[in-house]
Amino acid sequence: MAWRNPHYDPSRAHHTPEGFRNLEPEQRRPGDLQRWRAERKAAGLPIPPREGYEAFARRWWQPADLGGEENAAWWLGHACVLLRLDGRYVITDPVFSERVSPLSFIGPKRRTPPAATIEQLPRIDAVLVSHSHYDHLDTASIRALAKRFPEAAFAAPLGLAATLRKLGARHAHELDWWQSLDTHGFELTCVPARHWSARTPWDRNRTLWGGWVARHGGFRFYFAGDTGYSPRLAEIGARLGPIDLAALPIGAYAPRWFMRAQHIDPAEAVQLHRELGCRHSLAIHWGAFELADDPLDEPPRLLAEALAAQGVSAEAFRALPVGARWPLAEGGARAAAAHRLQSAR
Repeated sequence: MAWRNPHYDPSRAHHTPEGFRNLEPEQRRPGDLQRWRAERKAAGLPIPPREGYEAFARRWWQPADLGGEENAAWWLGHACVLLRLDGRYVITDPVFSERVSPLSFIGPKRRTPPAATIEQLPRIDAVLVSHSHYDHLDTASIRALAKRFPEAAFAAPLGLAATLRKLGARHAHELDWWQSLDTHGFELTCVPARHWSARTPWDRNRTLWGGWVARHGGFRFYFAGDTGYSPRLAEIGARLGPIDLAALPIGAYAPRWFMRAQHIDPAEAVQLHRELGCRHSLAIHWGAFELADDPLDEPPRLLAEALAAQGVSAEAFRALPVGARWPLAEGGARAAAAHRLQSAR
């Protein structure tokens, strides 16, 4: 019997009886993956960073200092961001493994280590998973987090709660686009992304993909996960903004003929920053794994060029080293004031 989507709702345009789909036109054609792999191999891509891997890591990596109590965000590597607001913690797409692959001995290998270990993390209140790809849903990391933080809420798009429970998550939740969950002082809203899902050759698009908006008091954090550009994404800012801090991907974009529909490039990341109305954005999804043809050191260079071209301040959209702390004092104070005002009513 053919597999049928148990979440299928014919009133939702991104649902199909067989799974889920993007609302944008499909750009990938049969044979594109094989063509890209052949071209990549023939060209010897990706090429190393200009200064070499060791020098790149020394420049763009530092151990995360997770101390203190002030509101802050840390980029722990790839798409993993740790957010602290009023002593509560959210972590996104936690991947602490050496490789992102179904097998431990093959697949993309880290070029920069995580900035902290799971044992060094503070008490995690919520874990946000964007989709099923191995560089975003890592079984070893989820299992370790679920064991160390049994009361944490694990939130993912539709179809992934069963996987999270199998990995030990006691409080696993799955949401559709625009659905929200209130937990541990956060309102977590699953939002659209332009991407796809698969963990095997046989389950393509059977689970949903998406980003997340985490709201605490008056502070709003947007985590894009993986996404290609779409003007529809501006609706996230219109419906759930203003966005105080966004984590936007800037890597794994080359070649554009193949990656455009699934990964934004640095110029599109800046465009998205503007269209969402973000106060600040943090560059993620670069510098750890070589997942496409762009060299590890190219995304921050292109980001700087895009910021200048689009008239956005380098202070508003930053490419920080892995492990760096972004203080959120201003946003945190505004969030706390809004929370006190709400509580007084």
